[in-house]
Amino acid sequence: MAQVAKEKIKSGVAGAVASAILAILIVVGSRNLNHFDAALVGYTFATLFAAFGITYRYAMWLQRPPTRMYWRRGWRVFLNPRLIGSNVLELARRFFVEFAANRFIFRRGKGRWIAHWLIMWGCLIGAAITFPLVWGWIHFETVPGNTALYRTFVFGFAMQDFPVESAFAFIIFHGLVWASFLVIAGVMIAFRRRMIDHGAVAVQQFGEDILPLLLLFAISVTGLMLTVSYTWLRGYAYDFLAILHAITVILTLVWLPFGKFFHLFQRPAQLGVSFYKDAGKTGEQAKCLRCGEPFASAMMVRDLAVVERQLGFRYELGEAEEKSSRGEEMKTGHYQQVCPRCRRALFGLAQGALWRRALNDRLGEAS
Repeated sequence: MAQVAKEKIKSGVAGAVASAILAILIVVGSRNLNHFDAALVGYTFATLFAAFGITYRYAMWLQRPPTRMYWRRGWRVFLNPRLIGSNVLELARRFFVEFAANRFIFRRGKGRWIAHWLIMWGCLIGAAITFPLVWGWIHFETVPGNTALYRTFVFGFAMQDFPVESAFAFIIFHGLVWASFLVIAGVMIAFRRRMIDHGAVAVQQFGEDILPLLLLFAISVTGLMLTVSYTWLRGYAYDFLAILHAITVILTLVWLPFGKFFHLFQRPAQLGVSFYKDAGKTGEQAKCLRCGEPFASAMMVRDLAVVERQLGFRYELGEAEEKSSRGEEMKTGHYQQVCPRCRRALFGLAQGALWRRALNDRLGEAS
């Protein structure tokens, strides 16, 4: 219990620091709130809460023995001075192939890949536009003396002028519309799969599979309704739609650290795990204690034995068990040093030995 409390305190401090840093950046980026829209204060507090919750949960996740081991090993392998150059290039390649292109989803099916890709990029585009605007980091002003030009300000610094009636302005000012189209299309494809794929229907849960799609759909549709209201309906029901949209966005941000969307922040860590696995493939290989054949990375086997001891599982064999109990380093004699094929063989032999013992006991009783 004391260890759990300590982990919670560390995570709480990390979450508070993250929220404080974000709050400072909002004040500084908006030039002491001069470019901050007070009407968006609800969104701002929701993002501050989300920053706390995401950091808290991420810190708790990193303190788990398996995650902590992968995290440390991954960084150690990536920052290896001899491999740092090639690792950076490989990281860039994997970022675009695995993350940006979602190849890891493509392997599971084209339909899932299309839905995931549309939803991911719709959300990323929407977040890249919404958050800087809400926090006052980006704003637009008409150019003095020329009302046909708009000037972009980033963190209070003038960046670019562009005509109000240009195609560039149309694309930029409707960026959230394009993002909503992507999200809605992805959600529809995902819903279709969950309705006709019997395998998906059998294992899906409302909170993990349906609710995230409903929230994304609600945000996108209410956002599009705002655009329809001020573009074609002369602002009809705009106030109501603005409140409805704000409610959906704020609820999603508050729920973000606790629901399925948290995997968005866990997924990038998978890139580090891939370097750990690559280092294991090219490094020393562990040989089975029973058959002597190599079967896995020696580094992974050693790390797995350490993690198991940290979790309270002890699979040392013979002398190694005595050394481990005294706090000495385990060299040989651990169950993880037995290959899967020999584990199955040992399991069968153990069952056979028990069967023979039971049979001998019965024969002894009969005689």
